[in-house]
Amino acid sequence: MTEQSLYDLAPVLELMLLGALIALVPLLWVWRRNRHAGPQRRWQALAVLTLFLTFDLVLFGAFTRLTDSGLGCPDWPGCYGNASPLGAHAEITAAQTAMPTGPVTHGKAWVEMVHRYLATSVGVLIIALTVLAWRQYLRQPHGQRLRDAMHPAWATFTLFWVCLQGAFGALTVTMKLFPAIVTLHLLGGTVLLMLLCVQAVAHQQFSSQQPAAGLAAPLRLALAACLGLVLLQAALGGWVSTNYAVLACSSFPQCQDSWWPAMDFAQGFELWRPLGLQGNGAAIHFEALTAIHYAHRLMAYAVVAALLALAWKLRGQAALKVQRQWLQGLLALQVATGLSNVVLDWPLVAAVLHTGGAAALVLVLTWSLVATRTVPLVSVLHAPEGARRVRA
Repeated sequence: MTEQSLYDLAPVLELMLLGALIALVPLLWVWRRNRHAGPQRRWQALAVLTLFLTFDLVLFGAFTRLTDSGLGCPDWPGCYGNASPLGAHAEITAAQTAMPTGPVTHGKAWVEMVHRYLATSVGVLIIALTVLAWRQYLRQPHGQRLRDAMHPAWATFTLFWVCLQGAFGALTVTMKLFPAIVTLHLLGGTVLLMLLCVQAVAHQQFSSQQPAAGLAAPLRLALAACLGLVLLQAALGGWVSTNYAVLACSSFPQCQDSWWPAMDFAQGFELWRPLGLQGNGAAIHFEALTAIHYAHRLMAYAVVAALLALAWKLRGQAALKVQRQWLQGLLALQVATGLSNVVLDWPLVAAVLHTGGAAALVLVLTWSLVATRTVPLVSVLHAPEGARRVRA
């Protein structure tokens, strides 16, 4: 077999066209449902739909990684220089015949390419959001622009970020699932969700003329701190997944029949190294994989405690009642799926849901921060009793 070039841009135009055609479906749906509404309403509807589809893309990305389909097509952006696995049938068959359980099979190739098609279509939707944001902004009188929900620079930065995500997606393939790159790609998808969430919530508030709810500074700071903890835990979870360290501990609450098993944190958290290897090229030790897994587990205890405390603090916040309910439900999901991954040998459904639950927690906390504003504690203490339940 001849060696395949890592980059082959021959099918790039076909892939872009296919992504645009897929994106036409949600674009036409938004236009049809909101054809009698104003541009602000259409932008908001498209932002919410793009957020939903991006969340689905994150889930499908987890599915791609967990089914070992990340190298289903060993080049980028196509598959053996073709826009679909159909055109690469002979090459995939040869690779699958040589290694029937290897990284390249017909099934894995289709999973990988569907992920790329969906990612391209999300990129097209974000381009449409950016164009609409600037078009609406420039059409308004200068004085009115200052009262917009937010500057279109937010949409422009989101477009830049999704392009950066595409670059990391390419590096994921060309650097052969390099753990640091794959983890950054996962975190980049989470940040993309946050950027879309900020815009969707802000424009929803602007359209409905609903001001952000007042929240005491300590409680809003707790929201931000919990968001930071969840992001850190997502990074640790990505490091566990990309190093295939989930099964280093197959019992709970102990690991390898010990409360503190043999671990090598220095080796486990050597960030710049190939998959399965140390920086010097030697095979990574099992103690390093144990350290990766156990660090995520220890951090999980802190995150669960922090989120439970936050949910308790939010019990009197009528403005955040829905977010609090989502927070509690998602936290229960994360605990259940996290335990399932350990004691049930990493079932695919539980693993995908665990990734989705982490992304959803980030969204709920981001939503809560955007939907509120900081008010001085003294104003909360002197507010009427009814308002105090909302703000305190």
